Amino acid sequence: MSTPIDGTAVTPLDSGDRGFFGHPWGLSTLFFTEMWERFSYYGMRALLTLYMTKGAMDGGLGFSEAYSSAIYATYVSSVWYLPLVGGWLADKFLGARRAVLIGGIIIACGHYSMAIDSLPTFYAALILIALGTGLLKPNISTMVGQLYQPEDKRRDAGFSIFYMGINLGAFISPFVTGFLAQSDTFKRVITDIGMNPAKSWHWGFAAAGVGMTLGIIQYVLGGRNLKEVGRRPEKHVTATTEGSSSFDIVTIALSLIGAAVGAGFGYRFDAGWVSVPFWTVCGYFIGYLGGTTRLLKGDELKRVLVIFILVVFSVIFWMTYEQAGSSMTLFADRLTRNAVFGWSFPSSWWQSVPAIFVIFLAPVFAFIWQAMGDRQPSSPAKFAFGLMFAGIAFGVITIAASLTGAGRVSPWWLVVVYFIQTMGEMCLSPVGLSTISKLSPVRMVGLMMGVWFLSISIGSYIAGRTTQLFEQGTPQVLTRAFGIFAGITLAAALLLALLTPLIKKMTPPAQA
Repeated sequence: MSTPIDGTAVTPLDSGDRGFFGHPWGLSTLFFTEMWERFSYYGMRALLTLYMTKGAMDGGLGFSEAYSSAIYATYVSSVWYLPLVGGWLADKFLGARRAVLIGGIIIACGHYSMAIDSLPTFYAALILIALGTGLLKPNISTMVGQLYQPEDKRRDAGFSIFYMGINLGAFISPFVTGFLAQSDTFKRVITDIGMNPAKSWHWGFAAAGVGMTLGIIQYVLGGRNLKEVGRRPEKHVTATTEGSSSFDIVTIALSLIGAAVGAGFGYRFDAGWVSVPFWTVCGYFIGYLGGTTRLLKGDELKRVLVIFILVVFSVIFWMTYEQAGSSMTLFADRLTRNAVFGWSFPSSWWQSVPAIFVIFLAPVFAFIWQAMGDRQPSSPAKFAFGLMFAGIAFGVITIAASLTGAGRVSPWWLVVVYFIQTMGEMCLSPVGLSTISKLSPVRMVGLMMGVWFLSISIGSYIAGRTTQLFEQGTPQVLTRAFGIFAGITLAAALLLALLTPLIKKMTPPAQA
């Protein structure tokens, strides 16, 4: 029996279990569960913005770009902050295994709700998928770690295999859901059987639900491979709570004040009730952070400050990267020639491009960092490289936007953009998780991981709101907007590069 830092008491599998490519058989169960969950998520996300902004004649909801951006931003941001709640529920009540199962079922129900052509089921679907993802996503990753003894050298490789499952699902799903939702071939099929081809969107959404259902089935059938991993936790004292007060009136007060201020800001200055949940969570979390970190001193304070600095730059990175599902989706649909060598394809298929680049580039970057050894850049330097690539990518899309006045642009512009963005992701995303785990004080690891996920949530929210750029959608408007994003991101990269020596001084040598 071992108790890891998150406090979940588990019995890791025998280190002699090497049935799945040299890894425990349980990894295969979790690999395919996550693959199908990501299949469902990215398959639906590839269609969401398009479905909301298409007119009724095309089977869409006919929302304005501004309203669609608020809905999309609130949805994608919630997918990143609700895992904080899901992880807590698993730790305290459900256990990781049960949380993943319940989460998967809720997600599937959400996708099947999207398959129904009505506005109430549309909103219900978004809520269900976000809630289910909050339960599934953090806890399935926890279970991967529990497959291995603490000293097992296969752990990092196991997570790499698991990460490939994520991107495999993200790569395949837009092809399937996009074909069903947008292709003329499938529309002719459903026309021949007497159905309305404009409603083909809902076939794509249903396919996402089928994918999650397959994931649930194999998760249940493969449960025997997991043995005791992910079972309901025992009552114990954890490293994260030991020696800390269970009731801190100052922290509670700051959290509630932050939530109230956030809710008021969201309602008055953003998009009414739609954005209230996001701003409430942000306000609450900022207040909570202020309360829990106010008494830190010395080395712990320096390390937490370094985390906060990197998190600010993380927000800037994700506000550009996550536009793949918002502004970049509409750019692909409305302003790009979706044809290669005379062969046309649905615009939603562009959502597969980042995933395939991750699959190819992840081992390349892993090899580069390993080959460089002690000569590899520090963590903040890698962050700066990530921002630089993201800024360059938006510089490219800025040029492409300036050319749209003459008609649709070549698809190769988006290929280049996504390739450069993915190089940025390889420099920042894996490094961010590793850096947080290294720098966080032992009793605050969970909280600091929450800070990291919140940065992705905030960045995703900003990215989601960019859909409203297409209300006017002129080359001048898009060129200026994309240029501003490129300028902000490149300036952030330069600033972080200048701050890197200071950040390294604030960081213990072994953790830099």
